[in-house]
Amino acid sequence: MRIASVNLNGIRAARRRGLEGWMEHRDCDVITAQEVRCTVADLPEDAFGGYHAVYEPGSIPGRNGVAVLTRRPPVAVRTWGAEVLRRAPGEGHTSLVPADDPGPLARGISRYAPEGRYLEVDLDAAQGPVTVASLYLPKGGLPAELQVAARMREAPDGGARYQRKMHFLDAFARHLARARTAARRRGREFLLTGDLNIAHSRQDVAAWRRNQRSEGFLPEERQWLDDQLSPRTLVDVVRRLHPEADGPYSWWSWLGQAYARDAGWRIDYQLATPALARAAVSAEVDREHDGVRLSDHAPVVVDYAL
Repeated sequence: MRIASVNLNGIRAARRRGLEGWMEHRDCDVITAQEVRCTVADLPEDAFGGYHAVYEPGSIPGRNGVAVLTRRPPVAVRTWGAEVLRRAPGEGHTSLVPADDPGPLARGISRYAPEGRYLEVDLDAAQGPVTVASLYLPKGGLPAELQVAARMREAPDGGARYQRKMHFLDAFARHLARARTAARRRGREFLLTGDLNIAHSRQDVAAWRRNQRSEGFLPEERQWLDDQLSPRTLVDVVRRLHPEADGPYSWWSWLGQAYARDAGWRIDYQLATPALARAAVSAEVDREHDGVRLSDHAPVVVDYAL
């Protein structure tokens, strides 16, 4: 089973850069997407190709939005209470429908429920006993004591964005433990995919020395991700298959020569329960398709021998 995760940074822009061709070329069984950034009414015609699509657009026009595309219709769909768009291949309707009951939400999560940041589906049995989730984690910011106006692209905010991200991380850790446990009770493996906006280790940032006081590579952010991973809970699939590599990076700034110099960050992940992680046989980052970048992120593609 081939599973890809990609932050599109806008599905309309990604399609102009060749998303449809990449989807046909890669022939994935499952694609998870983040930052779809499109209202349901404005989705391009045939936006999701030949896939069954579940899309949680959120309530902020032009922001966020997560999707899961599958070859067969999923047997269950869960959000944090938001309605979703469900389309079969060839359909073009714009009707939102309730997702399946997620049960009680973890403490703190309801604050983010309208934002279009999280979606999970149970795959059809023919695809495999797996629950797949798509996450877009907030970018965050710097704590107040690290903010220097002359060095910032955005106006100092007194640490508000940083505090919001740390609150999200605290709440999401509780949700993640519940989701993983619930999947196990259903006899399923669990796979969290998406843009976590955190680089875990020195191997995951090209310029790690000068980024130690940058959002996304702060010690407390890295520790949070470290706390989610263990041989008994969740495994970083790409790092397991590439234990000694720098990267492979999945995000590069559009500015300057970062992409040409491969001065990137690895912030897009597939985190799997141990048995599923052991089934992973290859992991690649598709920097380009036909010489064109689909987004400032690149798809992370993993093959699992199920």
